Amino acid sequence: MGWKVKLFTLSLLTGLFTGVAIVFYSLLTKGVSYLLYLGNPFETIPELPLPYVLFITTSSILLVNLIILFNEKAREYGVGEIARAIEEDRLTFTLSDLVLKIIASALSIGSGFAVGNEGPSAAIGAMISYRLSKLFNLPRELLRVAIGVGASSGIAAVFVSPITGILFAVETVAYTLIKDFVGFMVLGSFTAFVVALSFLEPIIFKYSIGKNLHPDYLFSILLFVPVLLAGIYLYLTLRDRVLYYLSMVASERLSRVKRAVLTSIVGGITVGLLLKVSPYAGFSGHQVVSDLINSNLHYPLSVIALLVLLRIVANAVSLYSNAVGGLFITLMSIGALIGYGFGESLRLAGFAVEPFYFAAIGAAVFVGVVMKIPFTAVVLALEITYDYNVVVPTGLIVASVGFLTSLVFHLRKAMLRRGKPSR
Repeated sequence: MGWKVKLFTLSLLTGLFTGVAIVFYSLLTKGVSYLLYLGNPFETIPELPLPYVLFITTSSILLVNLIILFNEKAREYGVGEIARAIEEDRLTFTLSDLVLKIIASALSIGSGFAVGNEGPSAAIGAMISYRLSKLFNLPRELLRVAIGVGASSGIAAVFVSPITGILFAVETVAYTLIKDFVGFMVLGSFTAFVVALSFLEPIIFKYSIGKNLHPDYLFSILLFVPVLLAGIYLYLTLRDRVLYYLSMVASERLSRVKRAVLTSIVGGITVGLLLKVSPYAGFSGHQVVSDLINSNLHYPLSVIALLVLLRIVANAVSLYSNAVGGLFITLMSIGALIGYGFGESLRLAGFAVEPFYFAAIGAAVFVGVVMKIPFTAVVLALEITYDYNVVVPTGLIVASVGFLTSLVFHLRKAMLRRGKPSR
């Protein structure tokens, strides 16, 4: 069997198996949150006793840290990091590694830590494609392609958005291979998408008006750019400051077990307190994005500003606590809050705009700039909204803000994953 046939078969099977795995992982995460918080956590947490919430967050993240101590591969890896490590023979994955990663991530997100499920989803796809590449005895030079197929399948499944999955893999793993091998990513992504679509609910923008452009939205780009710049500066600065102070809590002289226990206690109590202030401060942020872009949340500007701060702090504490999850949807939620607040301010000033449009634009731009994936951001806006009032401003703003931000910050993806200072 030639390598093209092997790669075609691998792509199809990767999409199928990844779709099934992501459906299980997503439903498991939701089930864990409902089980731990005795129902829908956004409804039950305000009514639950504080000691109970603190116990759930602390014990859950302690269990996650113990899993990581037992198996380091259960921690959060970036897809690019996985690809490099596999190519250099520094990392291998087994079925038990995959199972532990799913459990650790479901516990992290389900208990309320502010990390997303897209990072583990891409890694789960990469793990599956890696195991299949060993089964098919794929040449070493095609390993990065296989990892790209797996990552794109994972993202396509978890977001129920196949093209976003492809662009994410291209921008993070396989950009040098797009000409010859993107077709295999298309196959894997769309296969995983079809499986996921049968069980998971995509983020849908119910107010789409297609290609009809409103001038007020295009004009507001000039006003939105400095607001998003300020938001990104706030996120990176506050996140790094929180991580800096938290890093001084657990001494390097402590044993690994003692450090894991102390980290879990500090992180668990902090996240638990944030959840009691507002359940929207924690969890992945999927609910925040969906509610804001469909105008299901109606908060005054002061509450929106508070939620932005709470989610940034919660994300920083989650990274410090070793919660297993990614940044993608978490960053989208922060951008959506900033965009909704900006849109509400314009509406109060007399502009004929709707805040939910800016929530959608802010969500896409924020993740595109901070993670340096502008193509993915534009395609994400297109697949979620199918509305040029979102897509066109997203493309213009993500390019402008990305350029201006690069003059101030050195945005390194590895630093974002590890939570190190970004300046």
